[in-house]
Parts: sequence; C-alpha cells; structure tokens
Amino acid sequence: MFSFMLSLLLVCSTCEFKDIQSALKKAREGDRIVVKSGTYKGGIVIDKKVELVGEGKPVVDGEGKLQVITVKADSVKIEGFIIKNSGMSYSEDIAGLKVINSRDCVIKNNKFLNNFFAIYLERVQGCLIEGNSIVGFARSEGSSGNGIHAWNSEKVIIRNNYVKGHRDGIYFEFVKDSLIENNRSEYNLRYGLHFMFSNDDTYRKNYFYKNGAGVAVMYSKNIRMEENTFAKNEGQANYGLLLKDIYDSVLYGNRFINNTHGVYLEGCNRTEFKGNLFENNGWAVRIYANSEDNLFIKNSFLGNAFDVSTNTLSYFRNTFESNYYDQYEGYDINRDGYGDIPYRPVSFVAVLFERYPLSLLLYGSFFAHIMDAVERYIPLLNPQSLLDSKPLVRRP
Repeated sequence: MFSFMLSLLLVCSTCEFKDIQSALKKAREGDRIVVKSGTYKGGIVIDKKVELVGEGKPVVDGEGKLQVITVKADSVKIEGFIIKNSGMSYSEDIAGLKVINSRDCVIKNNKFLNNFFAIYLERVQGCLIEGNSIVGFARSEGSSGNGIHAWNSEKVIIRNNYVKGHRDGIYFEFVKDSLIENNRSEYNLRYGLHFMFSNDDTYRKNYFYKNGAGVAVMYSKNIRMEENTFAKNEGQANYGLLLKDIYDSVLYGNRFINNTHGVYLEGCNRTEFKGNLFENNGWAVRIYANSEDNLFIKNSFLGNAFDVSTNTLSYFRNTFESNYYDQYEGYDINRDGYGDIPYRPVSFVAVLFERYPLSLLLYGSFFAHIMDAVERYIPLLNPQSLLDSKPLVRRP
C-alpha cells in the first residue's frame, strides 16, 4: 500500500509557481496552495479538491473581461483573497467566483469588489459562505448581478457577510434546507434579500438597511424569519418585508423600523407573526384579503402612521391577539395585563385610503381624528373580524 503526503505549493513572483493556474495544474487532490501578496490574472478554473489560501490579501483580477474564479470540484476552500473586476454580460451570469456542481465548498474571509455577480452558487450542496465583504458599484438593475446568488442548491450556510451595491444583496431560487445568518445587506438597488421558490429555509439575525425595495420572500413555504432588522426601506413601493404566496411560516422577534411598509402580505397563509416590533413605519402591516389564517400575537406597534391596513371591508380571516398598540386608549381594571376593551387596529383613514388614495391628505387632520374615534367604537367601514379582543397594556 502506498501513501502520499499532501503538498504545500507556494505562488509568488519569486516562487516556483508564478501564477495560480500553474500551481493548480501541478497540485494533487487535497493539496494546499498558498498565494503570496501580489496581483494575479483571473480566468482561474479549479477542478480538483484543494485549499487555495491567500497571505497578505493577494488580488485576483478579472480585468473587466473574465469570470475570475470557477470551481468545479468538491470540498474546495478559498480564503483570504481580493477578487475583483469580473466581466459583465447580458446573456451569461459571469461572477467573481462561481461554484458549479460542488459539495462542501468553503468561501471564507474574502473581499469581492466590482463584480457582476460576486458569488454565484449553481447546483451546490453543503457549502459555507462566511465572513466575506462584497461591494459592487451597480448603477442599474439590468447591468448588475447579485451579491450572493444561489440557484437549485441545498444545505447552504451564508453567515457573517457584508453585501452592498448589487442588484439583490442575497438571492435564493430553488434553494432548500439552508441558513442565512448574521449578514448585513444594504444599499442594494432592488432587494437586500430575495427568495423565490425556496422551501424549508431559515434566515435570522440579519440586518437589511436602505435597500431599493426592501426584502421579498415569494412562492415559498416553511420559512423561519427570526430576529432580523428591516430598516429605512422608504419609498412608495418599498417594503421592510414583502411576503407573496408564502405558506406555513414563522416570523419571530423581528424589528421593522422606519419603512414605508413594515410587512406587506399578498397571498400569505397560515403564517405566525410573534414578538415582532413595528416602529415608525408608514404602514406597519398591510394585509390583503387573499391572505388567510395568519396569526399576529404579542407584537408591538409603536409610532406607525397606520398599524394595520387591509383592502377588504367584510371578508377577513386572520387573527390579531394580545398585541401591544401605543394608540390603545383602553383600561385594565382587573390588572391582568390585557385591556378590558377590544381594539380595532385599522384606522378610519387607513380604510378610506385603500379605496381612495387621495384621502391620505386627511391624515393628521382634526376631521380624521374625530372619524377615527367614532370608527373604533361604532365600526362602519372596518371588517368586523379585524379585532384584537385582548390588547396588551404593556409591551411584551
């Protein structure tokens, strides 16, 4: 029986290997390639299991023409590089780093600058994307790709990354059983996070700030959204979180602060919203009639223009229970922590605006205040079932 010791290959201007591709050609499965500080040409293809490690932040440059690094093998690790200046194409998904048909890859502690797509995962399983800084300079959605893009993959972990200046910060399509955790995604042209047709995934403790349209989760089920912050996504069509055709999911402990819409629900069903904070939003929760069997429990509504809004005047099959509203003016005589008077979280102006958008001009007027008070106690326009029968008198 023969045994082989794994090799350490060095790449630098005075080393045996002057460029990365020649070292890869010489390397055997499992070898470690250490690349010293310097600038190296892109167009690199990795087709065997290796560790590619940068010392002193070496630069791999696509020169605006090439896909910088392509991975086509299992268990490849890439760490410690500056990967920049990929090519751009309207017909191909060119990336700073593309991983194809790979298992157990590790992309860690790299810096991506000025790439079309930065990290692109295609049919991968069990890959870890951690601690990377990803900065693009996108000017339009059509001429830019996503920061971290995953397609037709599973068991992916995306953790502790910073993403800025791409079309979508993080994008999932047909991705299952995966985790997005503790990332910061900001100033992207469209969405900070965009889910499509991706089931059984979790995203938690992420920070989404001032993205063009906020965050969108669409056509998916069994999604857990926990302890994320959605902040300063402002504009007529902007959302802290847009939920479209979502089923059997959970939103727990999230913070929606200073968004045009905190959460916008369209075709969202059987989803639980628990322990979330809605503060200083235009619409905290805007829920359409095609959303059913959702539960809102022990959430806090503070300083929003409208706590809840809906486009239906009769048919409403969702439950609001034991939430805290800073606009609630009831009392708690028996001191059980719940108001003795039920609360209708939809205001008169919110109902009117859904039918007559120009009525928003009445917001804050004395007339609107009087009509709102009347509507809460003698509801004429509100759906009768949109009622919190046990509002909290103290924040949970």
